Amino acid sequence: MSGLRLENITKSFGAIQVLQPMTLAFKAGQVTAIVGDNGAGKSTLLKVMAGIHKPNAGAIYLDDKLLTNLSAADHRACGVEMVYQDLALAKQQNVVANLFLGREQTRTCFGFLNRTAMAERAKNELNRLGISIADLNTPVGMLSGGQQQAVAIARAALFEPKVLLFDEPTAALAAREVGQVLDLIRQQKEQGRIVILVSHRLNDVFAVADRIVVMKQGRLISDTPTAATSMSKVVENIVG
Repeated sequence: MSGLRLENITKSFGAIQVLQPMTLAFKAGQVTAIVGDNGAGKSTLLKVMAGIHKPNAGAIYLDDKLLTNLSAADHRACGVEMVYQDLALAKQQNVVANLFLGREQTRTCFGFLNRTAMAERAKNELNRLGISIADLNTPVGMLSGGQQQAVAIARAALFEPKVLLFDEPTAALAAREVGQVLDLIRQQKEQGRIVILVSHRLNDVFAVADRIVVMKQGRLISDTPTAATSMSKVVENIVG
């Protein structure tokens, strides 16, 4: 079976069980939003999918490949990328360096960086995504919040992942920048990727998600197509 599947996943930190047994499936070309109050287990679930946290029980499959006991690097190699809430950018490095962070292209077996090839590929990727940054040599820390988020998304999309995970992608952005980021998320869906985002901003969720999963205290409360629910119902599920 194609897609990403979680089967009876649980996660504890010491005596605290953060995720109760949870089974979910995600398919390509769909945006799934995961919502809930603080402490619901949303970000932990995302990090389990990314291989950052190992589940205590259960199994994770991507296109029938078992990922459960693999490292975060192995998850990335299998096509799972995550855009973190803090973006995990190297703020002193320029845009090109950030796009290829940890995956630099080299000219020879001696490891000399192929800066020309990386700059050209970075330019093409940003143009393809419609991301406008005047000078790719600008340190990322000098860009606006929306541009930094766009760089983080471009880095995740650069190596053609199957799954893209977003942790609060619009939390710290101005209204104009939010629209740009939501457009980038829609683009990833149109590319046929599995897109999963955690967000507190229900307006953004209803603008971009095909499906809304509500979590509460580590449990799955509801899993509904966006078209079949309403903001008031989602809020009721979150707080009720």
